[in-house]
Amino acid sequence: MTDDRPSPNPSRKREGDLSDNPLSAAPRQRAENAAEPLLAERLARAITLAGPIPLSQFMAAANTHYYGTRDPLGSRGDFTTAPEISQMFGELIGLWLADMWDRAGRPPARYVELGPGRGTLAADALRAMAKAGFEPPVDLVENSPTLRAAQAERVPQAEFHLDMIGLPEDAPLLVVANEFFDALPIRQLIATGDGWRERLIACQDTLFLPIAGDRSFDMIIPKPLLHAEPGSILETSPASVAILRGLAARLLAQGGVAVIIDYGYEGPAIGDTLQAVRGHQYANPFEDPGEADLTAHVDFATLKEAAEAEGLIVHGPVTQGAFLEAIGIGSRTDALANASPGRAEQLALDRARLTDPEQMGELFKVLALTAPGWPAPAGFA
Repeated sequence: MTDDRPSPNPSRKREGDLSDNPLSAAPRQRAENAAEPLLAERLARAITLAGPIPLSQFMAAANTHYYGTRDPLGSRGDFTTAPEISQMFGELIGLWLADMWDRAGRPPARYVELGPGRGTLAADALRAMAKAGFEPPVDLVENSPTLRAAQAERVPQAEFHLDMIGLPEDAPLLVVANEFFDALPIRQLIATGDGWRERLIACQDTLFLPIAGDRSFDMIIPKPLLHAEPGSILETSPASVAILRGLAARLLAQGGVAVIIDYGYEGPAIGDTLQAVRGHQYANPFEDPGEADLTAHVDFATLKEAAEAEGLIVHGPVTQGAFLEAIGIGSRTDALANASPGRAEQLALDRARLTDPEQMGELFKVLALTAPGWPAPAGFA
């Protein structure tokens, strides 16, 4: 995937053959307290004492440590996201939000971003929104001290929150979640000769490995997948659904819109999409927990169903390439190139990275959620 994470492992299945935070590479490091054991040692001790743990628990612990102890972005980090590739990405999101605000009657709305990275998307979006005559208050949901510091430099007016619970309740919300849901913990269920079981993480010393648990999960498997071949994996993300429901409650009570941009598929589908990225290369997800970015492809069908069940109006998903082209990346590329002819070639390359099907354009999807009574968003015709 060309957000500078490596493209999906071809041995993994993508959609149908399933073919690119509240948890928001660097050298291995200990916590600030040098006497504190590494996360791997703490997990190994816990598993040794209490037995194997669900993959979701392992992933949550690893990503909490990972995002809390470093800036993972850029050439010195582990991956690069769309806002870091080009200012056009954040600018177009900002103009898209400003258009929604304008057609909704210009209410006193707030800009909210979940897992804002370095704050690059927010800075670019807010600059574009200001040029459109809209300068909203800013709320960033982030629990990494390292990333909060970077965000505060780029968006000094922002108020920070550890989760959505602390968000103000007095105005509609314009919510952005770019590459947020992919880092949330997933549960993996694996087909065996005796039915479906949950994938657990066991360990020997500090060697972690997945195993099948004893408890049957046949009752929650979709009927078309119930008799899948042994070894088949089905992924779910209860954490993602819980956050989606919390977001829906906010939008229904306060009004507004949310845009979710991430790599993923429309399920249910069989496939193991868990991956680790370290130094812009694939890594073993079970090696050195907390020292690599653990992600999984987002099941947009599940998010869509959860949002509709809560009463939101759902638009999409559509591919990122189609969405960006529909809301004007071509015109923005031309305008920037005319203003800086020396950048024309690089701008064209950046546009291609964001929109071409072989790069980020196809694998990344865009889903918009609106409160009843809000206008239909652009880009989803």
